[in-house]
This record gives sequence, structure tokens and C-alpha cells, in this order.
Amino acid sequence: MIRTMMNGKIHRAVVTEANLNYVGSITIDPLLMEAADILPDEKVQIVNNNNGERLETYVIEGERHSGEICLNGAAARKVQVGDVVIIISYVQLEQSELSDHKPNVVIVDEENKIIVADYKEKRKTEYTAH
Repeated sequence: MIRTMMNGKIHRAVVTEANLNYVGSITIDPLLMEAADILPDEKVQIVNNNNGERLETYVIEGERHSGEICLNGAAARKVQVGDVVIIISYVQLEQSELSDHKPNVVIVDEENKIIVADYKEKRKTEYTAH
């Protein structure tokens, strides 16, 4: 069995630009991409905390140290500059790989500077049968 699991997340990034006239994608500062283990051209999900929108697109590298988070093309209609978003990448894993998998969660401030890298999300691991 293959499961789709979160692989990387940039948490609470602030949209710095929305460029309707660019051909698709999200542009991200490479420092954030590296910290979250997100690659150029990788498919990501974007969750907009301000309006509840969810969308998928692919990633292109922006300028290093810029803090850039720019939604391009049609995705630009789903955000406004200043919106807070969560950017998530996923990986498909075999059951045998799950115990070794550790997602890369990065928390950023309002200028998209990393304040916590390698954040460990707390998860409820015990479930009660009904």
C-alpha cells in the first residue's frame, strides 16, 4: 500500500506578490524551499488562511534571501498581497517507509524569515476503537 504523506511545509508565509500575467506557479525564496525540502517544479498545495482557498501548483525558485512568496497566473486570483498561506508538499511512501519519514516543517515570521526550522508537529498517536 502506498500512502501520501506531508513531506514539507512552510507555515504562515505571507504573500509578497500576486502576478496574474505570469505563466502559472508559485515563486518561493530558495532558502525557504531548502528548509522545507521543496524542489523546483515540485507540486505543492497552498492553503490561504485569510479566505480558505486551497489550490495546487508547482514551485519555481525566487531570489535567495528575498522572502518572496508570489502566486502567479490564475493562482494570483486566489490571494492578495499580505495573505497568510501554508505551502505543503507531499510524498508517496510504502508502508515500510512510514516509520522513518520525518516531514520538514518551517515556521516563518511576517517577513518570511525562518524562525523555526525542523519543527516537530505534535500528533495524537493513540486511537480508541468504537
